[in-house]
Amino acid sequence: MQKCIIFILLLFGSLSPATGSLLSPTDSLFVHTVSKDPSFFRRLYDRVYRYFIESNEEKEEKRFDFSVIGGPHFSSDTKLGLGLVASGLYRIDRTDRSISPSNISFYSDVTTTGFYLLGIRGNTIFPHDKYRLGLNLYFFSFPSKYWGIGYANGNRGKDYTNYKRLEKQVRIDFSRRILPDTYLGAVTLFRHVNGKDFDDIRFLQGEKSKVSTLGFGLFMTYDTRDFIPNPYQGIYARMEQIFFPDFFGNKFKRTELLLRHYTPLWKGAVLASDLQGTFNYGDTPWSMVALLGGSYQMRGYYEGQYRDNNLIQTQFELRQHLYNRHGIAVWIGAGNVFPDFDRFKWKETLPSYGLGYRWEFKKRINVRLDYGFGKGQSAFYFNIDEAF
Repeated sequence: MQKCIIFILLLFGSLSPATGSLLSPTDSLFVHTVSKDPSFFRRLYDRVYRYFIESNEEKEEKRFDFSVIGGPHFSSDTKLGLGLVASGLYRIDRTDRSISPSNISFYSDVTTTGFYLLGIRGNTIFPHDKYRLGLNLYFFSFPSKYWGIGYANGNRGKDYTNYKRLEKQVRIDFSRRILPDTYLGAVTLFRHVNGKDFDDIRFLQGEKSKVSTLGFGLFMTYDTRDFIPNPYQGIYARMEQIFFPDFFGNKFKRTELLLRHYTPLWKGAVLASDLQGTFNYGDTPWSMVALLGGSYQMRGYYEGQYRDNNLIQTQFELRQHLYNRHGIAVWIGAGNVFPDFDRFKWKETLPSYGLGYRWEFKKRINVRLDYGFGKGQSAFYFNIDEAF
């Protein structure tokens, strides 16, 4: 079973990013080598198999433990695609094993719809966990759909407009420990969205199709997680306030609240819970309202079909280790988008549920294959690290 899984990951992870095929530009040399050496594939398989087998072993002697994996995925919004993820663990102070290691991931994706994505995200923990640096950079091009703002528009099903969404984001936050497990920090967020080729531009209701925003803010976190990418126990709470001055024509502010809890239940089982609220005030552009759906929260929904100024969502996930490097997860969740608290309606709460498979790619770093169900739709996800 494990050999089969590794071979599938190798097969899909070995595609040339330039050509999309299994052969590189040196095809003729490659084929000639194989024809002269029938054991070539066997040696290649053994080498890669050994690489995956050893990938989850702790390598204390390495300054930077880095591995790469790729695989196929399918979702309702991007269709069939191929993702490639590189994950690295490192410690600035290699002698201190009492704190969680720093982590960084490079991720890319390309699909049959013309979607492509490049990104970097990570957390750097400085010696004695006195300072932390968070980073999330990405760029994507996405043949997308837009229903408009509000639950009623998202609930219209096939009444939407197609368009091409070009988006880039830079988010950097830096924090300092002020109390045990408590951090105070500053955040900068820049996002540029260029909406092109609308079938029906009237869906924007007069808003600009190209929107740039730059915000600055403060946040406070309380973090007792034992391992940031995949906690077994602990609490993570975050309160964030970002102000978007009128640099680009939109003046608004955003408040985000986040609470996560992880507790072991029995051998190999962890119950993870997540509660999040996003609240926008002021002249919030269509590109910056809260979006419901995606591969991390409210899995199963087309990201952005339901959107509004405010969003409240929650999920509970049971993660069970089975044997060796294999595990499963099941979850349930709910979310609600609304313009303001006076118009919040319980009946417009949307459900989410699903199940997933976990394979330990590196020590406590899982490859995640999830299938989520929403209201009248579903989606499949391939990713690395847990959803939350």
